[in-house]
Amino acid sequence: MVEFAALTYGLLASIILSAAQRNRKLAKPHPPLLLYMGYLLCGLSAGLALALGYVALTGLFGA
Repeated sequence: MVEFAALTYGLLASIILSAAQRNRKLAKPHPPLLLYMGYLLCGLSAGLALALGYVALTGLFGA
């Protein structure tokens, strides 16, 4: 399950970043859906980083 999530996240990040780079090269505005997906990806990354940091600091799944 983790592999599927990592593959999906990587694919989504690749598509969003390449589309944003192409739009920037062509000096075109980004479509709203691209912006929303970019913000979603950023929020997901930040939330996951905070959650994993919390787990690491508290030893929630301790050894």
